[in-house]
Amino acid sequence: MNDFITWKYYLSILVALAFTCCSSASETTNSDKQNDTIADTVTAALPSLVTPQQPQFVDTVYSAKMKRGIACTVTVPQSYLTTGDTTKFPVVYLLHGYGDTNKSWPEKYDLKTAATKYGIIIVCPDGQNSWYLDSPIDPTMQFETFIAQELVSHIDSCYRTRANLTSRAITGLSMGGHGALYLAFRHPEVFGSCGSMSGGVDITKFPDRWLIHKRLGRYNQSQKVWAQHSVINHVDRIKPGQLNIIVDDGRQDFFYEVNMALHKKLNAKGIDHTFAIRPGAHTWTYWRESLPIHLNFFHKAFTGTPIPPTTSIPTDTPKSKSAPNDTIK
Repeated sequence: MNDFITWKYYLSILVALAFTCCSSASETTNSDKQNDTIADTVTAALPSLVTPQQPQFVDTVYSAKMKRGIACTVTVPQSYLTTGDTTKFPVVYLLHGYGDTNKSWPEKYDLKTAATKYGIIIVCPDGQNSWYLDSPIDPTMQFETFIAQELVSHIDSCYRTRANLTSRAITGLSMGGHGALYLAFRHPEVFGSCGSMSGGVDITKFPDRWLIHKRLGRYNQSQKVWAQHSVINHVDRIKPGQLNIIVDDGRQDFFYEVNMALHKKLNAKGIDHTFAIRPGAHTWTYWRESLPIHLNFFHKAFTGTPIPPTTSIPTDTPKSKSAPNDTIK
């Protein structure tokens, strides 16, 4: 009788453990531009390796802090799908801009080819106009915690990653450029490399734009809070040599001045970085040209290739810039 009870006890433990593993279910959808097939995958919070059936799919990751799931498009190298392959890969977290979603980068750029070319996993979370902050006034918008802690933990637990900061990078465009640097500067123990494309790196200069007041309160009532959540005011948190940093912007971009100010502040603090101003405005044409530059930069960091700091700024005066508005990504 005791043996029978013991057997039932261990069986109950095994059943309970089975239900804690990550589970997935997929639903096929089509991309508007590239006719990509993307499967929606819902994954539980506790670790178990995900075995993708295709190189790009949506993994809905649960946030304990926000008490809801966040859609994240995951793109893996083609070799990840090979039966018996045990390779572990670096991860690039790629953030979208204001008004976009986790599907915007996959629809605008061939991430599947990029993931295979560079041997990386690319993760695009749905940032939901959060500015990738932990909002002090909206408990449903806690994206600093989600990305820097919950999402990174999930990806490292459920995928074959090289789970260390030297194999982890984050970059993005516009709102996502701000978010990538903000998260990396505040969490250099998580991200070893970071970048920004046309990033809004000083939000205090744009107090009436892009619903930022819904995350931080009205600027005239919360100026200190806005300053505390601006990338440019977190340069002092990082040490020389602590992060591999790449920042670029277009000459015709309305974020040109704030990016130049960030570049000067990094230099003043002795923080090496790669900085470039190129022809271009706040458009997908510019970002499609910028992303491979960032991925190549991260590839060097992942492989241990030395990256000397470089600066490229045109000597001519910037042309007139389009005015920002709430429809600009």
